[in-house]
Amino acid sequence: QVQLVESGGGLVQAGGSLRVSCVASERSFTMGWFRQAPGKEREFVSAIRWSGSDTNYADSVKGRFTISRDNAKNTVYLQMNSLKPEDTARYYCAADTRLTTIFSTRPDDYDYWGHGTQVTVSS
Repeated sequence: QVQLVESGGGLVQAGGSLRVSCVASERSFTMGWFRQAPGKEREFVSAIRWSGSDTNYADSVKGRFTISRDNAKNTVYLQMNSLKPEDTARYYCAADTRLTTIFSTRPDDYDYWGHGTQVTVSS
């Protein structure tokens, strides 16, 4: 059972930056960030593996968000720059334990989830 705890959300003005973190009780294979706005489906944001340098981003955040990890701290980060009001959502980290070569963007493929952290971007 992998436990995930997110932190770092908050209120920021459009154009600003925020970094959210996710501490994992143990390392799985892939860590992902998803977000969900009220009335919308949960959507993929970014993913990274605990080993190697591969990452994946949703088109909507490419060039603005950066995912990274600190293996010594079992922590994954999502640095969010040039934030827009449409980035407002609850951000969740998730663990995918499957050994695959392709990053999944489907929430159903992720086995463990944190409770999320709220990010609100004001215009």
